[in-house]
Amino acid sequence: MMLASEQHTPLMTLLRVGTIFAPERIEATDILMAGGRIIALGNDLDTPKGWPVRVVEALELTAVPAFIDQHVHVTGGGGEGGCGTRCPEISAHEIAAMGIGTVVGVLGTDAISRSPANLLAKVRGLRAEGISAFMYTGAYRVPPPTLTGDIQRDLAWIPEVIGLGEIAISDHRSSQPRQDEIERIVSDTRIGAMLAGKRGICHFHIGDGKRGLEPLRRLLTETEIPANQVIPTHVNRHPALLEEAADYALAFNASVDVTAFEDAGDGLSGFDAVSRLLELGVPPERITMSSDCNGSLPEFDANGAYLGMKVAKNTTLIADWQRLVHEGVLPLESALGLISTNVAWVLGLHARKGRLAIDCDADVTLLDSKLQPQQTYVAGRCIYNVSRT
Repeated sequence: MMLASEQHTPLMTLLRVGTIFAPERIEATDILMAGGRIIALGNDLDTPKGWPVRVVEALELTAVPAFIDQHVHVTGGGGEGGCGTRCPEISAHEIAAMGIGTVVGVLGTDAISRSPANLLAKVRGLRAEGISAFMYTGAYRVPPPTLTGDIQRDLAWIPEVIGLGEIAISDHRSSQPRQDEIERIVSDTRIGAMLAGKRGICHFHIGDGKRGLEPLRRLLTETEIPANQVIPTHVNRHPALLEEAADYALAFNASVDVTAFEDAGDGLSGFDAVSRLLELGVPPERITMSSDCNGSLPEFDANGAYLGMKVAKNTTLIADWQRLVHEGVLPLESALGLISTNVAWVLGLHARKGRLAIDCDADVTLLDSKLQPQQTYVAGRCIYNVSRT
């Protein structure tokens, strides 16, 4: 692997590819990148002789916006079965090898041996290795653990913090927050984000409890909070929850996030979940997919006793996404929204990410004919090249 810290990187990089989906297909086949941004798109682009430019000839590959994973346990999740069940951290290589240029780090059940400060340190470490990394403040529990002691201050003063999450509801592992507590933390997130010029989403972990999405329905019905402030994830945990998620998305013109479970068990795979949401009339731009990678996939009995667990991987996310295109569920330009364009919009990063356009971040993934990532660029620097692994 080649990391972004490689020395003697030219000031500009010119990618010459076969096709560009931006996410729509465009006529251009060249991408010129400098200063971390895309500065030109066209055909047969040239630069003055002697300029410090590296030319990458990849005419057999397709350029797309680098993927965005909005739910990654970058410090490792787990712990539900004791200290021996803590999941490992994720590496920059594991992220970039899947064509992912941007991740959002999240804490889950364990906010005791792991903390927002630990998460921030990991996020900054990934940035140092070339990954575009952000984080949610908080964890499963309410009141949420924070960096500064206050949700609004975290959002206002810490650039890497772009929202709150993952807050657990309808789950035996949640802190069983009251409705007024949910309303307060979402409101605090909204105000802190407004002061910082961020979207400030609240990322909600939905368990398999009988309340389902009801707390979020009440939030959007009984308060003035806009639907784009709230993102429910793991909505494919079981078929009834997915049906409820479709109704929720349509009723509130809201976005829902599908998890690419490696072993869906009683739930639906990412492929099956997206396919079903589309059948139920949910617009593709209201659907996102995330990996939950390096988080735990615990199994409990009917009484909530721990039985065992697996560790989630981001390879499943890419495999499910590829299958949606290969089997004709969505064309490539629409499918890209699920793990790039739509996600950028949800996170409030759409002015910079999720598109290949002039002045956008130079985050580019090069895919082969099977949609397998071959090279990943973040801010114009190659952080993964399959030929050098």
